[in-house]
Formats: sequence, C-alpha cells, structure tokens
Amino acid sequence: MKTEIKYLWGKDDLLIDLGKRTEPRIRIIYCIEFLVTIGIATILLLQSFRLQFNWLQFITSTCIGIVYLLAAYRFLSRMFYREKLFITSETFSIIRKTIFRRTIATYEWEGMGPLHYAVKEAKTDHPLKGKSFDYFGFDTQEHVVQYLHHEGNLYFNYNDIPVRFARGIYSWHAEEIVNMIRVFSGPALQLGPEWKNLMQEIDWTEGM
Repeated sequence: MKTEIKYLWGKDDLLIDLGKRTEPRIRIIYCIEFLVTIGIATILLLQSFRLQFNWLQFITSTCIGIVYLLAAYRFLSRMFYREKLFITSETFSIIRKTIFRRTIATYEWEGMGPLHYAVKEAKTDHPLKGKSFDYFGFDTQEHVVQYLHHEGNLYFNYNDIPVRFARGIYSWHAEEIVNMIRVFSGPALQLGPEWKNLMQEIDWTEGM
C-alpha cells in the first residue's frame, strides 16, 4: 500500500520522503515470483538428497542455498525499497534505501539539465484487448511488465548522463514536489517543456 509523501523542513534544507510507491498488484507479483523460486529450489534440494556422490550432493546443495539467498535478497530489496530527496541551495541528492543497503547520489545544480516528467510510453494495444475471450489478460500483463521495468517518473541529465528517480510518482505528486524544491533551488531548477501542461505556475514570493 502506498504511503503519503512527507516533507521535512530544515533551516537550510528540505528532506522529501517519497514513501512506499509500489502498487499492491506489483507486490503480489513479487510474492508469487519469490514463492515460485523457493518452490523450485526446494524440489531440486529434495532431489539432490538422492544423489549417491557426496561431493556432487554438496555442490548441488550449495548452489541451491545460494538461490535461496538471492531470492530472499531480491524479494526483500523490492518490498522495502524507498526513495528520499535531500535538497539544499547548492545540491540535489537522491537517497535510495532497501533493507540491505543505503546509497546517496549528490548532484550540483550547476551540472543538472532540465528536470523532466517521464510520461508513460505509448503502448501498442494487444490484439486481444477488449475481447471477451482474453482469459489470460495479456493486455493487462503488458501494462504490468512496463511497470516492473520502469526506473522512475522524473529524470534529468547530469553532465550528459541520464539520472532517473521517483518510482510510482504521478503527475500531481510531481507538481507538488517541484514546487517544494523550488523554494530552495530558485532559478537553479530548470524544467522541461512538458511541465507547461503538467503544472500551474505558483508565485512562491507572495506573502514573503
């Protein structure tokens, strides 16, 4: 279940906690993938006990144990993935956190290109879309696959290197986030042309 975006204001900085953005149906897919992987690994483990060669049984059991660890790591990393943004007047930082690790990428405003909102790519409708006999939901499945491979709804180029972040952020969330960031960044934050249709200009100097 998605959580609300939190804004933590400091004296000279702003921390934006994007919360949990993964949709429930995607979490279900992660759970199914984990259970299927564990199930197959367990079957292989039981079969390995029938092997007569001790060294071969040891190698097989070790490999299956690694599969268990990788499956658990992949599952927990996805389920507990969170993103935070740390903004100052000079830098923009993206904090990515899972249950196993925490990474911080910091960028200076001077090297950042315009901030863009990645509108979901146009998808060619599946031939079975809308058909009563699309029992397996191929069209819906294609939407889900697109979501699973989505890296983030916001992006910019930093010294010609693309940087994507903010998974699961919708346009109205992005508008709110951008307005908050501008309090610290001022004119340093550049916006792509698509924002003209995505947001209404707000004069943050009013009342100051």
